[in-house]
Amino acid sequence: MPQLSVIVHGPNAQGHLTELLDSLAAHPLPDAEVIVAAVGDWARETAEGHAPETIVVPLPDGTGDAAARAAGAARASGRWLHFVHAQDGLPAGAPRLIAERTAELDRADTADTAGAAGPGKPAAPVDVLLFDHVTTTWRTASAPSRDGRHLAAVGRAARPLDEAADLLRLTPLLGNRALRAAFWHAHQDRLNSDDEPLAAHAALLCAGRVACLNQTAYEHRVLRPESLPPRAPEDRLALVDRYEALLPLTRDRRAPRAVLYDLMVRDLVRTFAREDLPDPVAREFFRRASLAAVRWRPEGHRRPPGPDGVRHALLEEGAYTRYRAFQSANHARRATRTAVRTRKRKLGAQLRDHRYRRALSRPLDPRLAVFAAYWDRGVACNPAAIAAKLAELAPHIRRVWVVSKENAALLPPGTDHVVPGTRRYWETLATAAFLTNNVNFPNAVVKRPGAVHLQTHHGTPLKRMGLDQMDHPAAAQGLDFAALLARVDKWDYSVSANSHSTRMWQRAYPSRFTSLDYGYPRNDVFYTADARAVRAARDRLGIAPGRTAVLYAPTHRDYEAGFTPRLDLAALADRLGDNTVLLVRAHYFYGGTASPPAALRRSGRIIDVSAYDPVEELCLAADALVTDYSSIMFDYANLDRPIVIHADDWETYRTTRGVYFDLMAEHPGQVARTQEELTEILTSGAWRDAGAAKARAAFRRRFCEYDDGRAAERVVRRVFLGEPEEALPPVLPVEDRTPAPTPEEAVA
Repeated sequence: MPQLSVIVHGPNAQGHLTELLDSLAAHPLPDAEVIVAAVGDWARETAEGHAPETIVVPLPDGTGDAAARAAGAARASGRWLHFVHAQDGLPAGAPRLIAERTAELDRADTADTAGAAGPGKPAAPVDVLLFDHVTTTWRTASAPSRDGRHLAAVGRAARPLDEAADLLRLTPLLGNRALRAAFWHAHQDRLNSDDEPLAAHAALLCAGRVACLNQTAYEHRVLRPESLPPRAPEDRLALVDRYEALLPLTRDRRAPRAVLYDLMVRDLVRTFAREDLPDPVAREFFRRASLAAVRWRPEGHRRPPGPDGVRHALLEEGAYTRYRAFQSANHARRATRTAVRTRKRKLGAQLRDHRYRRALSRPLDPRLAVFAAYWDRGVACNPAAIAAKLAELAPHIRRVWVVSKENAALLPPGTDHVVPGTRRYWETLATAAFLTNNVNFPNAVVKRPGAVHLQTHHGTPLKRMGLDQMDHPAAAQGLDFAALLARVDKWDYSVSANSHSTRMWQRAYPSRFTSLDYGYPRNDVFYTADARAVRAARDRLGIAPGRTAVLYAPTHRDYEAGFTPRLDLAALADRLGDNTVLLVRAHYFYGGTASPPAALRRSGRIIDVSAYDPVEELCLAADALVTDYSSIMFDYANLDRPIVIHADDWETYRTTRGVYFDLMAEHPGQVARTQEELTEILTSGAWRDAGAAKARAAFRRRFCEYDDGRAAERVVRRVFLGEPEEALPPVLPVEDRTPAPTPEEAVA
């Protein structure tokens, strides 16, 4: 019996079935079967032309989604079912993720049953596994969902829906959940419907327990409405029927009732406002929506404040005419506010442009240097290291930082700075002879003859950057490539840490800038810090001597709406024991002071360093680094300390973000694909064995090529003091460098 049955169902809409089956064939999984409930001859022929082990269930044209799902499920033999519409997609490795997580849930259910004793009953089985998804439309590809925060809030522990009712707020797709086969067959009449959101919600409401996989394992494709058969206005009435069918499942279930009721009112109001329905249909929709809003209102329910509360009240009253009048008045108010804001923006822009043009007529100040980092976050990264060295070697050059208003209060005392948008900001940018940034200055900044623009970057690229993102829409969301190239054309110099970066910057940002192959100035500290500095960094973090500090620093996923945790930190800390401290550089969605991570934080076994700067101090304090695809691995490798890669979604990341090399083959130490593998590496000592050291040595030779502790000096002498290349300190070979002492050496 396979662990997972992937049931592909539906017609070959616009040819997308071919792409889906190709992706499944490219990443076969031994513990999964693929069944295609092919609707129509085109879908059948497409399915039969793929892998011979694919089971094809031919169905006549016009077969609905519910009937196709039922036919596919009837042929399935897996313990779990994943229904995938033929027009949708699966990220690389998604079936493996689902199969592994469901197998883990099965083992836990078996243990719960075996461990039940006495009169108590074992916990209900986990019937539904939920996971994240991306959405592709005819205009965009792989846009992240907003579901991650709800999945993260629940964590990995299985629980009844009544304890996690917010999961009803997840996008209602059958594709972003896997169902236990026995559960499906027991509730098929209720779970299977041509109305997919109804089926998706019903699965949660009927489940014994639900569990989450906070990773992207589905691609929902939205076809262009104009390419689909038109919907009759009366079809909108089915939305009321959906909730009339679902809400009876919430009787005596306070939390699910409240969430589902809010979803119903939201959907009804939005549909009424956004759909241009003929008046008779609109009146009937409003009448039925009003009845449902009154009939299913939870006891003690309070309307939201503001306009939403007014809409809700008018809906419950069935006041169709007054609702329409309220709607019209709101439209008029919004139009007026928009016009006023537009006029203010235009006047502000005109005033700014006038002041900036006047400032541009002044001569450049050769003793003025402007620095910025991370979109005006503050004194950080390569610009900070360069500014510090500039103060030492050229104190006659005044240093001014661009810092956002909200971050200005966090600056070191006495830091000269300007706030974006102010008069002094534009005057300073207009007259500075040197402009240094690790990202880009705004498009409006003019590159003046004689002014030097220095681009420092902020990491060695594993992921694709610049123009190379054009083939990866998830990464390129909102990017204006023409504007990007206009910004790049202002660069005079580009700092590089290794020849890999030099080549990639030239490819991703094709322009006439000069590459400064000097190393990253921010990494100088990894060679200049002594034992006292290492001890001081650990003391500031509260790490006791003798304890092992592991820095966990994952990166952002472009296919997720926001950062979500990928590890159960409480479980990891428990397995690593009291002598290990986890330094966590990320924000996690742990709620409540009684949560295990909160207790671990109180005991000093987990330290949240998400807001700690500079990150280089964290690296000095850590005995080892655990990361996924973050560029911190390239910087940390300078310390020649162990690095472990946790690559649970490598295939998805590589496909959606694009990468420059295969990290799984050219890694800096050990690689874990699951939390269990990561735990085994850290507890067994494999994280610092000979194999890990050998991989790290090759990684250092390639990616720490120019970092030797004197990068900032080389940049200052060449760019700010105008010294010739041959007069600069030469780069020391990797084998001749001595990194900062390890925490263990610093104590000795």
